[in-house]
Amino acid sequence: MAEQRRTGGGDTGATEHFLVVFPGYHRSWAAWIAQVLERHGHRVTLQRWDPPREVPLEDSLGDLLLSSGRVLLVLDDWFFELGPRPAGEWNDVLRGFVAAHADRFTAVNLTNRPLLPATAVLEPASLWGMGEEGAEDRLLGRLGLERRRTPRPPTARVRYPDTRCEIWGEVPRRNPRFTGRDDLLAELHQRLADAERGAAACTLLGMSGIGKTQLAAEYAHRFSPDYDVVWWVNSDDRTIQRDRFGELAVELGLGIGSEPGERIRAVRDALRRGEPHANWLLIFDGWDDTEGINALLPQGSGHVLITSRNRGWSEHTDILEVPAFLRPESTGYLMRRAPHITAAEADEVAAEFGDVPLPLVQAASWLGESSMEVPEYLRMVRERRLSTVDEPVTGDGFPQSSITSWSILLNRLRRAQPQAIDILGLCTSFAPGRIPLGLIRAYPQADLPEELRWMATDLPAWTRALDTLVSYSVLTRETRGPVGADMGPHQESVHMHRLVHDIVSKLISDDSRAVHRRAVHTLLAEADPGNPVDSRNWPRYAELLPHLELSGALGSDQPRVQETVLNCLRYCFRSGEYSGGLKLAQQIREHWSRTMDPLAQPMLDLANQESYILRASGRFRDAYELDRRVLERLQSAPRRNELAELTTKSAMANGLRHLGRYGEAHSLQKEVLEGTTHLLGSDEVTTLAARHNLGVGLRLLGRYAEAYELDLETLARRENVLRARHINTLNSGNAVTNSLRLLGRYRDAVARQEPVVRLHVQVLGPQHPQTLEARAQLAMGRRREGGFTQDVGPSMAALLDQLVQLHGREHYRTLAFLTSYGNYLREHGDLSRARELIAEAEAGYRVLLGPAHPVATGMLANTGLVMQVSGERAEAMSMFEASFAGLTATLGPDHPWVLGCALNAASARNFNGRIADAVELSRDTLRRARHTLGDEHPLTLSCVIALAADLRAAREHEEAGKLEEDGLLGLTRTLGAQHPHTLSARQRTRPYWDFEPYLG
Repeated sequence: MAEQRRTGGGDTGATEHFLVVFPGYHRSWAAWIAQVLERHGHRVTLQRWDPPREVPLEDSLGDLLLSSGRVLLVLDDWFFELGPRPAGEWNDVLRGFVAAHADRFTAVNLTNRPLLPATAVLEPASLWGMGEEGAEDRLLGRLGLERRRTPRPPTARVRYPDTRCEIWGEVPRRNPRFTGRDDLLAELHQRLADAERGAAACTLLGMSGIGKTQLAAEYAHRFSPDYDVVWWVNSDDRTIQRDRFGELAVELGLGIGSEPGERIRAVRDALRRGEPHANWLLIFDGWDDTEGINALLPQGSGHVLITSRNRGWSEHTDILEVPAFLRPESTGYLMRRAPHITAAEADEVAAEFGDVPLPLVQAASWLGESSMEVPEYLRMVRERRLSTVDEPVTGDGFPQSSITSWSILLNRLRRAQPQAIDILGLCTSFAPGRIPLGLIRAYPQADLPEELRWMATDLPAWTRALDTLVSYSVLTRETRGPVGADMGPHQESVHMHRLVHDIVSKLISDDSRAVHRRAVHTLLAEADPGNPVDSRNWPRYAELLPHLELSGALGSDQPRVQETVLNCLRYCFRSGEYSGGLKLAQQIREHWSRTMDPLAQPMLDLANQESYILRASGRFRDAYELDRRVLERLQSAPRRNELAELTTKSAMANGLRHLGRYGEAHSLQKEVLEGTTHLLGSDEVTTLAARHNLGVGLRLLGRYAEAYELDLETLARRENVLRARHINTLNSGNAVTNSLRLLGRYRDAVARQEPVVRLHVQVLGPQHPQTLEARAQLAMGRRREGGFTQDVGPSMAALLDQLVQLHGREHYRTLAFLTSYGNYLREHGDLSRARELIAEAEAGYRVLLGPAHPVATGMLANTGLVMQVSGERAEAMSMFEASFAGLTATLGPDHPWVLGCALNAASARNFNGRIADAVELSRDTLRRARHTLGDEHPLTLSCVIALAADLRAAREHEEAGKLEEDGLLGLTRTLGAQHPHTLSARQRTRPYWDFEPYLG
């Protein structure tokens, strides 16, 4: 050990340098050790240490000696599991390399558990269980350092690690097996430290099971010495979140009553002021709903940490993505929990589960407890089977050695705790993952089999059985809601890993499985809110949906269960879960078609919902054919079902509109409206839907004024019957805005749509398909308005990204907005990107709809505009003439789409020297536009300006001047003097028309 030199007065020894080496887990101890040494005049460098397993341990330790001074190792039993290392490597290196450099290495020990025998060479000073003053004396004594009589005051006080901060609020117990994530934790700490005051908030973002909560808990423990207050707020339920946050008022000593809002305001104010504590950490765990965050999210000198799955937090906080484990973290964890497996085997297991922490924890537990070989384990995982191995047990009921397999455990539980097996058996009739087991207690009136009724009536037995399963990590309890309250399906649940689910399923007899399935699908029916249209019920349906198949609900002959199944399908459509809805519809049809008449009401309801989802998914032809077959069966049935016929005809009209057969669709839709009005009345939901759909058809026929009047009437009726927040009422709001924009009333459209969008976000959420459609309507209105209030480009780009994320690039709603954004980019000079997007949209519509569809034909106009701006005038004229001729043939000469194509074709004729042809077409187009759209419509006024340009080219200046003056006055009056169209006309820039694809 180095000899200490003394300085004058005997106050201090010579300054030394120490390299403090610690696993990330003991960051707080390393910081405190550094503070002690620096206060006594020494220099310290901290080094977090987790050397790669692939690097020889002697080399890694040798690298530490490259520093000056002594190396202080912060030890516990975990330190020697870093890597982990092959058996015996640490002992060999301690006896050899470390012993040879004993003058450079020293250590402290933080555990009372035994360390490796060869650790004796380090003579570690034990700090375990000591107070701060005693620990400081022992540390200095081990290093041979004298205590200063007047130690330097620390620049920032580091709390002694065993001393809890002043306020510590329900932070989960520290996980002694927490693995890796050191770089992520260090980055999180740095981000919070570097953030501006009042904005130190970071969200840990990632999917379920990725370890967000574990990471947040470890951060709280690891960095607790930095804070005076650490407060944990469970946030997956808003009421509980508010109550828990308000409870901090009591801990802060704020003289506030019990009203939650008052408490929250007081807490936020105290945190903002930093009184009584400026160094605080608040952790909001599971905060997915960002609505109303401004009333809760605190600001001030402290730090906020959030865990969430919602990417919307990027608009409010810094975001730190929580990825899967790094492969060394995965393999290291597996090898520590299951020492018998090799690095290569651990790598294979990690790859099987994608390095996701949650299933790796389960795999490590299984492999470690059973000592099973990896190839066998993976084979069982992939084949969904496990073998049962008998093992002798002692009188205490548990195997003496480690449990060989989950099967052994379950067999033992069957003998010792049969009620736990009852619960497990019931769980296997749910889907694996999160299981709303609280249903059985939330609905005690359910008609349960006699052998399971104890679950609803005997709470102590229920609790004991669950506790047993949880204690064995067979299930994880997930309780939501206040303790002691009646638990519903959202409040009491368990999590069952897929592997355990498979094992238990194999051990349940067929008779028991039948009993359990009847119980579960009965409970699912009891839990059905009965209204899948109401978005407030969607979380409940999302919870019920995964369990329909395994519970046997899909094959049930009970009318109430069948209605629950259909309601889940309706939920899929209403909530925008189209792919899941199509899969569910196919499963239902497969079960019901075996025993049910095709014209039975449940089968008709199934066909109706499946048709809706097919159309929403862009499968228009499949939907139409499904509806046509149903109508044929209905019309050939011996007994007429008039309402079913009208419902099917309405679906067929919807299909015809999407297929471009607008006239046929309109005639059929009128028939449906007349029939439903006569049969049901004017204000019944089905009649209102028929009225709304008639407006859609009128817009597609170009009869915008009629559509607008009908949309207004439908909206008023729906607001009266369904109320303003109903999803159908919101859809009528979108329809009114759409008609206003098509009428050229851009300012009115924007003013009306802004509150409609806000209401969509509140009711349906920001990412619901109808919300995105509402936002698209607003973006297109702002673009047509001229972009006075804001540059719409960034918002359009962001919205396009969200549509792609929700629907994919080939969906018809994505293609529509992709077209609008491409046209916007062309207008603003980004021709290269515009060409790419327009070409992609044109090709997408051609594949989706066929080349003869009006929308696919109209897209040629947008392609022509890009070509014309790029100087490809001959090619542009070819596109314009093709779209003009094609749409004239399918829609007739007076449709607004045809008039727009004619405007572009006349422009191309002018640019290509065909002046007389341009004048002739422009005159005819203006006449038809005035008749169809009126004198004040922007397209009509564009036709006026275009004809004036063609007349000037034909040297008919007097008429051209008069028309131009009239056109400018009209544009100024309707759009405003500073609107881009008005300015372009004043500068004599040729007007154009871009095609806005619309399928209804």
